[in-house]
Amino acid sequence: MAAKGFFVAFALLSCFSFIHGYFVTVDAHAEECFFEKATTGTKLGLAFEVAEGGFLDIDIKIMSPDGNIIHEGERESNGRYTFPASMDGVYTYCFSNKMSTMTPKIVMFSMDVGEPDTKSASAGGTGEEGYGMDPYFQPGMSTEFPYQAGLSPRPYYIPGEGGNKMEDMIRELSAALSGVKHEQDYMEVRDRIHRSINDNTNSRVVLWSVFEALVLVAMTVGQVYYLKQFFEVRRVV
Repeated sequence: MAAKGFFVAFALLSCFSFIHGYFVTVDAHAEECFFEKATTGTKLGLAFEVAEGGFLDIDIKIMSPDGNIIHEGERESNGRYTFPASMDGVYTYCFSNKMSTMTPKIVMFSMDVGEPDTKSASAGGTGEEGYGMDPYFQPGMSTEFPYQAGLSPRPYYIPGEGGNKMEDMIRELSAALSGVKHEQDYMEVRDRIHRSINDNTNSRVVLWSVFEALVLVAMTVGQVYYLKQFFEVRRVV
């Protein structure tokens, strides 16, 4: 049992080593690109959230090694995308803030790298093995899409036919824990955004209250001075 537990823990740590999370500041009129090397069949994923800056939007572009655009979006606040590597090479993820004139953007993102899909081919089964993002996935359903995008999908793992059952369970657990980690990061960023909005609103309310108090004091002094003139006795010399 101890050896089995060590094997499970080691397998989970090995799976999490392929998840990279970053914070990056994209200046106005600038573009930041990141690169991930992958082999054919590897499941790649990108999740991002704009944490600070302007209207919390950013342009995103995902490109394959041959320069073809896999996904391109404009003024997106968050998103999650997963796709299989169609060829060996370096895949590019770019965040562009060229539409902004003055405001820099802070983007939190993570790049996931799965394992190449080799078991389904060697097993000769009809089902595909790998990671996907499907909020409506139920056990027993298959997946045939090469690409799917969503705001908050649920990661899952489809076991290959004839594969090792324990390894399949470990991979499924790893995908679920990866999804939990992404949700925690997402909630952390949302909490930071809402906290910033609350602090900003509170500061404006305080400043407005101080301004109203100053106006009230000024009006009181002015009224006292104006009414005092009616009770002044002027002597004619």
